[in-house]
Amino acid sequence: MKTIRQQKVYCQAVFVLSLLILPFVFSAFASSDKRVYLIQLNDDTINPVTSEYIAHAIDQAHADHAECLIIQMDTPGGLLSSTRTIVKKMLVSPVPVVVYISPSGSRAGSAGVFITYASHVAAMAPSTNIGAAHPVQIDGSSPGGKKEQSNDWEELRDLIQELKKDKTSPSKEKSKAHKETSVPSETDQNPMESKILNDTLAFIRAIAEVRKRNVEWALESVAKSASITEQEALAKGVVEIIAEDVPDLLQKLDGRVVQIDHQDKVFQTKDAQVVTVGMDSRQKFFNVLANPNIAYILLILGFYGLLYEVTHPGFGLPGVLGFIFLVLAFYSMQTLPTNYAGLALIILGLILLIAEMFVPGFGLMTLGGLVCLFLGSILLFESVDPVMRVSRSLILGFSATTAAITFILLSSVLRAHRRKAKGGKEGLLEEVGEARTSLRAHGKGKIFVHGEIWDAIALEDIAQGDPVEIVEVNGLTLKVRNKKERQ
Repeated sequence: MKTIRQQKVYCQAVFVLSLLILPFVFSAFASSDKRVYLIQLNDDTINPVTSEYIAHAIDQAHADHAECLIIQMDTPGGLLSSTRTIVKKMLVSPVPVVVYISPSGSRAGSAGVFITYASHVAAMAPSTNIGAAHPVQIDGSSPGGKKEQSNDWEELRDLIQELKKDKTSPSKEKSKAHKETSVPSETDQNPMESKILNDTLAFIRAIAEVRKRNVEWALESVAKSASITEQEALAKGVVEIIAEDVPDLLQKLDGRVVQIDHQDKVFQTKDAQVVTVGMDSRQKFFNVLANPNIAYILLILGFYGLLYEVTHPGFGLPGVLGFIFLVLAFYSMQTLPTNYAGLALIILGLILLIAEMFVPGFGLMTLGGLVCLFLGSILLFESVDPVMRVSRSLILGFSATTAAITFILLSSVLRAHRRKAKGGKEGLLEEVGEARTSLRAHGKGKIFVHGEIWDAIALEDIAQGDPVEIVEVNGLTLKVRNKKERQ
């Protein structure tokens, strides 16, 4: 009986203890079930590869029921088409998107401003900055560029208008402030520049109103390329959070409310598991190719490889590598703001350098080719943003290397022309042989030269065994003179 009673007491104690522990177990499972997806843009430009990366991450976070997607961003800017794709995806995202400008020293420049404004929550790390969103820095071209650029922004504005159906219209005072912040048109302003700028201003203003962020500063960032620090951004209502790192960001996000499909979504990020989503191998490879310096190097190396193959008969490794480099270079130029006039100048310059080797141009073709190569390299990628242009030091390095290679090749060609021929008709001229028979002036005889016995006509009397010098070749007969008398 005592044993049975002890067993009952033991079972009751275990039951009570289980009830006490159970909430903690459920809490642990619940917290471990909460996940936050994180992607990183570390000094990457906004290009088709990063656009695909962000869009895929949003879809994956939604499919896996993540609390939110954090875009940890450090970008100098990028392309209009890629910015458009990212912003459209973020505006209709079924999962909250948090843009976090981090780590310290990072910036969200140019296209990064639009991506930050399109996020549900924006955060910055200490010692970071945001701004300089002038439209020429987005599309990488001059304001007088293609008209299709405006249509891209119009498509985005249509999407934003759909998102704003249930929103109240801005007050008259706010609209007045918008007008005052707009850039006044100047008499000497290019009409296309004015159109693109005003279109971009309307676009950033619409995003700011949807996300309830500072409209005036957004307009100033586009119109005047204004840039501010994280503290100024927080004070102006550009971002909502300043966080030291990702764990600190998760703490400050917890409990915040955002709207997804017109429904409130409460962040539950405290103690959430952070899942980092990196680029796959293909995206990493093509993201490297989106660098203008890499594209330029591949382009020049490709031409070098084909040039070597053309000047050295036989289809070998240089030709294959040159063809591969050119294909990769042309792919890169599809993801960059390529100026095809600059590309044409580079091709013309290389053609002139090749022509100098075969046509006597007295160095003028070489000079013209180097000038074309240098100017074409500068113009190859048209952007006011240095990160979207080829490095000047790289251009100078390749130009100097090309000049040195051309000089060496030209010197070799000139030396080859000056060098006496070793065979054939030219190889016999001025050669010294030996008279095998006596030769009278203008008479015929035999001489020995180059290991062979030839018929010869003497220009003067020559004794047998005397050295003779060949002065003319007529078929198989040589004209010779006495070399002994001239020694």
